[in-house]
Amino acid sequence: MNGRIAVVALGLTALIAGLAMYWLQVYAFYTPVNAEDVGEVQLTSLATGAPEPVMFENYEGIDATSSPIRYRACFELTNSQAMLTETYVTYEDAEPLVAPGWFDCFDAEAIGAALETGEAIAFLGTENIEYGIDRVVAVLPDGRAFSWHQINPCGAVVFDGDPVPDGCPEPPAAE
Repeated sequence: MNGRIAVVALGLTALIAGLAMYWLQVYAFYTPVNAEDVGEVQLTSLATGAPEPVMFENYEGIDATSSPIRYRACFELTNSQAMLTETYVTYEDAEPLVAPGWFDCFDAEAIGAALETGEAIAFLGTENIEYGIDRVVAVLPDGRAFSWHQINPCGAVVFDGDPVPDGCPEPPAAE
């Protein structure tokens, strides 16, 4: 009889721990971000190499302080893809990161498929928004746009503990 109680107690503990882990990963650290919080949606100009604000509407976003790559956003741009490609820096190897299932507007698989087929075009929003992290913006022909943070090549090397490669900025001093 005592063995059954121990097994049930162990099973309940594992179940509660599993549910807590799931909740922490999917819900706990994310907070909604609105257009006022973001201020501007920016794309990097071909002419200046600096991020510039672009007109947007219907912004919906999430972010978390627990990781710099948890940012996701959905919005609409009024400019055409053709105008954007003539004005702003495109982003090679864009890979949207999966958002929590409850953030309905951001479907990483559909965005990734649209990028692969060329239907969507990825642009550099802001390079090194945090060291080694770029903000990427993908735009569909109908003006729907999606944004996320992605580790850039400099960040990938430095985060692995390797020395800073040539052409990369020095990482900030550890606090």
